[in-house]
Amino acid sequence: MFDWLDHLPLGLLLIIALTLGLAPFVPEPHVWEKLKMLADGTLVRPIDIFDLLLHGIPWLLVLAKLGRLGWARMR
Repeated sequence: MFDWLDHLPLGLLLIIALTLGLAPFVPEPHVWEKLKMLADGTLVRPIDIFDLLLHGIPWLLVLAKLGRLGWARMR
């Protein structure tokens, strides 16, 4: 099921997460802003939810890839 994730290079995922996941860098990364809104309960507008998904998915892919690598080492 996750064979496609095994074929993605970790370096590429890190570059994507650091660029798209943190853009725009000033005044604060979008993903951080949206996570704060989620914690405050103010993440209600569809555009904000889309922003969280857009900027959060690269980080979730990195975590999934690291999890798959860790799982493979434990076997």
